[in-house]
Amino acid sequence: MTDTAASKVLDRVLVMEMVRVTEAAAIAASRLIGRGDEKAADHAAVEAMRKAFDELTIDGTVVIGEGERDEAPMLYIGEKVGGAQGTGPKIDIALDPLEGTTITAKAGPNALAVLACAEEGNLLNAPDVYMDKLAVGPGYPEGIIDLAKSPTENVAAVAKVKGVQPSDINVCVLDRPRHADLIAELRGIGCGVVLIGDGDVAGVIAVTDEDTTIDMYMGSGGAPEGVLAAAALRCVGGQFNGRLLFRNDDERARARKWGIEDREFDRIYKLEELAKGDCIFAATGVTSGSLLDGVKRLRNGTMTTDSVVMRASSGTVRWIKGEHRAAFKD
Repeated sequence: MTDTAASKVLDRVLVMEMVRVTEAAAIAASRLIGRGDEKAADHAAVEAMRKAFDELTIDGTVVIGEGERDEAPMLYIGEKVGGAQGTGPKIDIALDPLEGTTITAKAGPNALAVLACAEEGNLLNAPDVYMDKLAVGPGYPEGIIDLAKSPTENVAAVAKVKGVQPSDINVCVLDRPRHADLIAELRGIGCGVVLIGDGDVAGVIAVTDEDTTIDMYMGSGGAPEGVLAAAALRCVGGQFNGRLLFRNDDERARARKWGIEDREFDRIYKLEELAKGDCIFAATGVTSGSLLDGVKRLRNGTMTTDSVVMRASSGTVRWIKGEHRAAFKD
């Protein structure tokens, strides 16, 4: 199906309706901020997101969700969502009702409710394994980043086009022991390394916003989150490389189950291979961070939300402030 045809499918799904879905999940999860219970926070977000989806006139299928059916009671991979099964537009959905469960439990920054949707077949069914990720924002020549090259080479390429020294480049990296060598290499060439504790979807998207001062994202994290981040970059013109990482035979078997063949195990996926055609990305802040403010409760009972929604076909990015009154007080 062409991009034009795909756009017609998504035209039937109001962009603002997707924001309402992430708002509902964020508000539900926000009630558990700082309570130390990751599972309860995630469960609240999942329940709210599913209920919000069922109010939409779509024939949706979850292609990236909370896990496989035997691992997740709701919003599992393959689950049908939406209130127009068999009659509405067929939409594939990648979602993370609470990207940053630990962040939420500890009241840390950058927890989000996130989703991406596209015409059927246009989002990679990424298995729940790790993915090596490399991202840069818009405005650079196509192919400026390449996972086949070293971190030093990628930084040098971006610095050259930007007209600065490698020491002027800031790279966002997930703060994990597995990234010790990466961090040492980046600091060895003088880079600023912005370490984040969790929430690598927000970390990748940060490369699109000059106010964050983050030029690049590097390191490994969840493959499903990689597809979500790629969908966001697809909307604003950034670049992304991803390569699946497997720790054991069970993870390889899981990849095969979702249609990834052995010869693709070392494949470097480009942005358009993860999220094709027209797509919509929406996110609402649960806790405040570099991308969005978190849910706030005012003295009069009103709750406020901060969201972003993007669309690839138009290149439109909308920043949305919401006020929620009686409908969410209960």
